[in-house]
Amino acid sequence: MLSENCNRLARPVIAACALVMSLIVTLGAAQAQEKTYTMKITLATINDQIHQFVKNYAAALEKDSGGRIKTEIYPASQLGAIPRQTEGVQFGAIQCQVVPPEFLVGVDERFEVMAAPGLVRSMTQGQKLAADPEVLKLMLSLGADKGLHGVGLFMVNPAAIAAKTPIRELADFKGKKIRIFASRFQSEAFDRLGATPVAMSLGDVLPALQQGAIDGAVASTAVFTAFHYQDAAKYATETGQPAIFAVVEISKKWYDTLPPDLQQIVDQTAARESVAVNPQALDITENSRKAWETGGGELIKLPPDQQSSLLQLLSSVGADVSAQKPLLNAAYKIVSDAAQRVK
Repeated sequence: MLSENCNRLARPVIAACALVMSLIVTLGAAQAQEKTYTMKITLATINDQIHQFVKNYAAALEKDSGGRIKTEIYPASQLGAIPRQTEGVQFGAIQCQVVPPEFLVGVDERFEVMAAPGLVRSMTQGQKLAADPEVLKLMLSLGADKGLHGVGLFMVNPAAIAAKTPIRELADFKGKKIRIFASRFQSEAFDRLGATPVAMSLGDVLPALQQGAIDGAVASTAVFTAFHYQDAAKYATETGQPAIFAVVEISKKWYDTLPPDLQQIVDQTAARESVAVNPQALDITENSRKAWETGGGELIKLPPDQQSSLLQLLSSVGADVSAQKPLLNAAYKIVSDAAQRVK
């Protein structure tokens, strides 16, 4: 009898406790839904294809998350030079970096495979290559053990070289000091052309040109125009090699703090916008070429036979550079095979 009475008295207490726990869980879920997360997005450029992607991505994230992700955009290396930006993302002080993947070779040397010359010969082919499932699987997985979470990849622009004196023929490369991205593929390519390659972060390039420390620089015409390179190096030779891509890296430390639904939004929105930016990238490329000439710059193309010779000279760079490095070689094979598929 005593036991039955005790059980009868305990039931209301148990029910009350269950109700309280249910309310706590519900309240916690509601608070999680209401919490906002700030995403600082950093990039080295301004008013180019990368900047356009970042603006699109930021707006789409805020919309798709219902305002739970608040974005802040920092173009033109406002948060430091590219290596400092990368460190900020790895440690969680910055939540997103959009950058040509070659600049992340210090994290994993395979990031540079997209810079192998001869892979891509048009914007259309490059855009297809960036969307290839095998390429995405490779590139977005790099750096996962170093604090990076890859979410997007897109084609920026075919490369050009802005120079203080015109490069009209292959022989004009000889003896020139040319700024390159931090890539063994790029350094080997310019070695073969007889130039001296100098790896340099974007913020240092224009002063180096103005001071005569370098004779030219690899970048896109959109970058040349946005930073007014015409005043220091008015001749832009459009070799198209290598193609310039951009990778979208999220701080893994920050990403892991997000609830699952916001993680999914961060991933899916980046994937969608990496494709959606393609028509805008084409327009920016063409408009930047016109703006370069309007601003007093000259666009130069090598004679057709010399352009063919350049491609032939550089065609084996990727295989040669990666030959003694099994992981890099395997990554190069994935990308080069995909480039053949999407021709």
